[in-house]
Amino acid sequence: MMQQTRTTYLRELPIGAKGYIVGYDKIFRGYQGKLLSMGLTPGTEFILVRQASIYWPVMIEVKGNLIKLQKPEADALCIEENEYL
Repeated sequence: MMQQTRTTYLRELPIGAKGYIVGYDKIFRGYQGKLLSMGLTPGTEFILVRQASIYWPVMIEVKGNLIKLQKPEADALCIEENEYL
Protein backbone atom coordinates (compact mmCIF):
# COMPACT_ATOMS: atom_id res chain seq x y z
CA MET A 1 0.00 0.00 0.00
CA MET A 2 1.38 3.43 -0.93
CA GLN A 3 1.86 5.98 1.83
CA GLN A 4 0.31 9.39 1.27
CA THR A 5 1.94 12.37 2.97
CA ARG A 6 1.24 16.08 2.97
CA THR A 7 3.30 18.89 4.54
CA THR A 8 1.13 20.92 6.90
CA TYR A 9 0.89 22.34 10.45
CA LEU A 10 -0.52 20.80 13.64
CA ARG A 11 -3.40 23.31 13.67
CA GLU A 12 -4.69 21.78 10.40
CA LEU A 13 -4.88 18.18 11.67
CA PRO A 14 -7.84 16.43 13.28
CA ILE A 15 -7.45 14.78 16.67
CA GLY A 16 -6.01 11.28 16.26
CA ALA A 17 -4.01 12.20 13.15
CA LYS A 18 -0.54 10.68 12.84
CA GLY A 19 2.49 12.27 11.32
CA TYR A 20 6.11 13.23 11.72
CA ILE A 21 8.12 16.41 12.05
CA VAL A 22 9.93 17.61 8.93
CA GLY A 23 11.26 21.00 10.13
CA TYR A 24 10.48 24.37 11.67
CA ASP A 25 8.66 27.43 10.32
CA LYS A 26 11.07 30.36 9.78
CA ILE A 27 8.61 32.85 11.31
CA PHE A 28 8.72 30.98 14.64
CA ARG A 29 12.47 30.18 14.54
CA GLY A 30 12.87 31.40 18.15
CA TYR A 31 11.07 28.27 19.36
CA GLN A 32 13.36 25.83 17.54
CA GLY A 33 15.77 25.40 20.47
CA LYS A 34 12.96 24.65 22.92
CA LEU A 35 11.37 22.15 20.53
CA LEU A 36 14.72 20.43 19.97
CA SER A 37 15.23 20.17 23.75
CA MET A 38 11.81 18.47 23.99
CA GLY A 39 13.02 15.85 21.52
CA LEU A 40 10.87 17.18 18.66
CA THR A 41 13.48 16.73 15.94
CA PRO A 42 12.91 16.11 12.23
CA GLY A 43 11.74 12.54 11.72
CA THR A 44 10.01 12.31 15.12
CA GLU A 45 6.67 10.50 14.81
CA PHE A 46 3.63 11.68 16.78
CA ILE A 47 -0.12 11.34 17.26
CA LEU A 48 -2.23 14.47 17.81
CA VAL A 49 -4.11 13.96 21.08
CA ARG A 50 -5.72 17.38 21.60
CA GLN A 51 -6.08 20.53 19.52
CA ALA A 52 -5.56 23.99 20.97
CA SER A 53 -8.46 26.00 22.34
CA ILE A 54 -8.74 29.15 24.38
CA TYR A 55 -8.06 27.17 27.57
CA TRP A 56 -5.97 24.16 26.47
CA PRO A 57 -2.64 23.73 24.67
CA VAL A 58 -2.02 21.34 21.80
CA MET A 59 -1.09 17.87 23.05
CA ILE A 60 0.82 15.26 21.07
CA GLU A 61 1.97 11.76 21.94
CA VAL A 62 5.59 10.95 21.13
CA LYS A 63 7.01 7.51 21.95
CA GLY A 64 4.32 6.97 24.60
CA ASN A 65 4.87 10.38 26.25
CA LEU A 66 2.39 13.26 26.18
CA ILE A 67 3.87 16.64 25.25
CA LYS A 68 1.95 19.90 25.70
CA LEU A 69 2.68 22.67 23.21
CA GLN A 70 1.51 26.25 23.44
CA LYS A 71 0.07 27.62 20.19
CA PRO A 72 3.29 29.39 19.01
CA GLU A 73 5.33 26.23 19.69
CA ALA A 74 2.86 24.10 17.75
CA ASP A 75 2.81 26.63 14.90
CA ALA A 76 6.62 26.46 14.70
CA LEU A 77 6.51 22.78 13.68
CA CYS A 78 6.28 21.82 10.01
CA ILE A 79 4.93 18.30 9.83
CA GLU A 80 3.79 15.69 7.37
CA GLU A 81 0.56 13.86 8.03
CA ASN A 82 0.79 10.13 7.52
CA GLU A 83 -2.16 7.92 8.32
CA TYR A 84 -0.10 4.73 8.00
CA LEU A 85 2.47 5.23 10.81
